[in-house]
Amino acid sequence: MEPPDFEAMNFTAEPAAAAYPLCEKWRDDSEGSLFHLANIFLFLGFMGGSGFYGLLYLFTFLTLGFFCSTLWAWSDSCTTDSFLWTFALFGVCLGQVVHVAYRLRSVSFDKEFNELYCCVFKKLGVSLTHFGEIVACCDRDIHTIEKDHCFAIEGKTVIDKLSVLLSGRIRVTVNGEFLHYIYPFQFLDSPEWDSLRPSEEGVFQVTLQAETPCRYVAWRRKKLYLLFAKRRYIAKIFALVVRNDIADKLYSLNDKAFDESGHRYDLRLPSYCHMPGTELEKADVFLHVPVQCGRTA
Repeated sequence: MEPPDFEAMNFTAEPAAAAYPLCEKWRDDSEGSLFHLANIFLFLGFMGGSGFYGLLYLFTFLTLGFFCSTLWAWSDSCTTDSFLWTFALFGVCLGQVVHVAYRLRSVSFDKEFNELYCCVFKKLGVSLTHFGEIVACCDRDIHTIEKDHCFAIEGKTVIDKLSVLLSGRIRVTVNGEFLHYIYPFQFLDSPEWDSLRPSEEGVFQVTLQAETPCRYVAWRRKKLYLLFAKRRYIAKIFALVVRNDIADKLYSLNDKAFDESGHRYDLRLPSYCHMPGTELEKADVFLHVPVQCGRTA
């Protein structure tokens, strides 16, 4: 039988001191406010998005949060390890802010390239980094065409580039007949580009003449295909925008095609789209298109 523990049964004895100090009340001084402010900044920082601006937002708030945490840890001499860690994280985040800001500045473009990005590439989710590679491929050169000068002449100009109109208006004709206009941020030579393989050569089958002073950007075929080989994502983006531009041109032509009876002829019909040029002239599709009559019961 064990002897009774009289010390434990003595309720008048003072309890032993705790190994760690107990929190008796909330701290309401400035150091406590810094702690809460730091966590608020960290919470806002982790809500950042993607891309350059998302990274800049993220690391800016993380820098502020770790800076406040560093001040809070500095106020207590017992938190030297916390001070060192938060100060190191503050330095890393500050370096990231400077790095992202420098990269963001390095991918800035001229006004016309910014407008091209916003009108054509931004809505497809192309990042500024990828667009920077696209702009670098054309050496950031912008070309001009004076009024009444030709960008391409039917049967003479070689197809060796892909171009986008930035300003002005281009008139497209074939055999002297007007086809359609090309407006800003439309491709000048998308049908010609899409009709040739990388190893093939050809000449324009239409004439492109400037009705007003025009400015455009052009990518050389060989240089652009080298970029496509390195960046498959950029190749897919160009395939999408070029074929969308061709579809827009076909629809604009569709509004101008009529047969001899005045009925609109649909250029999207396979018999027209895939017919060779010599057979097309013999067929005279604009004059001998059969008109389907309604069937009576």
